[in-house]
Amino acid sequence: MKTIIFGATGSVGNHIVRQALAQGHEVTAFARNPDALNMDHTNLSLIAGDVYDRPAVSKAVKGHNAVLITLGSKKLTGNLRSEGTENIISAMQEHWVNRLICQTTLGVGSSRGNLNFFWKYLMFGMVLRAVYKDHIIQENMVRNSGLDWTIVRPAAFTDGPETGIFKHGFSAQEKHLTLKIARADVAHFMLQQLTSKRYLLWTPGLSY
Repeated sequence: MKTIIFGATGSVGNHIVRQALAQGHEVTAFARNPDALNMDHTNLSLIAGDVYDRPAVSKAVKGHNAVLITLGSKKLTGNLRSEGTENIISAMQEHWVNRLICQTTLGVGSSRGNLNFFWKYLMFGMVLRAVYKDHIIQENMVRNSGLDWTIVRPAAFTDGPETGIFKHGFSAQEKHLTLKIARADVAHFMLQQLTSKRYLLWTPGLSY
């Protein structure tokens, strides 16, 4: 499958690129500095660009079968996720690319019920308040896009190995969660959605 990844050099995107290539996908990595991947592969194309640049995003999306979004920033403010996603959705609609898999965060929407006091009130209520708000706007855009979307809501990232063993699609009342998930396993799950309709138009959470 010909897939483009936005946020390809990020901590999750990097894993998606490597795993997608290992699975035989044709991969386009879109990032401000895609050379940071430090990879050379027959099925890998690199595009240097900014998700705020709508014409550049549109040009990049054309000709692909699916789009994976894993946008992030070291800044605790800003609208990178929502603005970037808006441009990506516009490009997908323009070029009739329907499959979208977008990573947000556990705690948005009904999954807020899965969080403990620390994450609900201290992290997302104070420290990461702007990031949390941006994810909410991002999800609303995806839901209203008319595309074949899946929104993936991972718990807090760790640097553990890819295991393929984790909880997903749990209810908003599920409390027996570590509220942690390895970036490699987030990538693993997102790529699974390319060939599965189980979570089509759904918002599965991920956690150990």
